Amino acid sequence: MAPLPKRKHSTQRKGKRMSTRTITFKNLVPCTNCQKPKLPHKTCKHCRK
Repeated sequence: MAPLPKRKHSTQRKGKRMSTRTITFKNLVPCTNCQKPKLPHKTCKHCRK
């Protein structure tokens, strides 16, 4: 059996660890219909075109 943790990890400590796992979208392009930012080669969330 694996050893168990001696103390509970705080929410702040958990948040610091999880903050590096965020998704960043670097190449957003404007939608041709509504001019809102969207990912290239994907449909727009706002106008569905």
